Amino acid sequence: MPHLRRRCKALATRDDRLASIKLTTVADLFSTEESRADEQREKVMEIPLSEISDFPGHPFKVKADEAMLEMADSVKQYGVLVPGLVRPKADGGYEMVAGHRRKKASELAGMETMPCIVRELDDDQATIIMVD
Repeated sequence: MPHLRRRCKALATRDDRLASIKLTTVADLFSTEESRADEQREKVMEIPLSEISDFPGHPFKVKADEAMLEMADSVKQYGVLVPGLVRPKADGGYEMVAGHRRKKASELAGMETMPCIVRELDDDQATIIMVD
């Protein structure tokens, strides 16, 4: 029986070693360093306005004044030229960090989506970016 225990222990150790070996995936074998770097870059995505909620306690008021109506006309004519910045919410959707006026102008212009950069941010990082 001791020889069976030694054999089982040896097999378990071998299995642990095999599990720790990381093999290169087929995609990695046939992709370039440039394409792998591109996958890591932030991208501008068209996000439905209905999926973007305002930042809680946003200190700046977005007013539907004359300047906002002009901005809405510009968005209607040219689209949003500078993407907003959002962060993913735990329960789904996104939270606006920067671009509240662009979002409002998009709504007034009748747009359904808005170009945004999605970035993982904690509360402190998001607050600093929002007020900056």
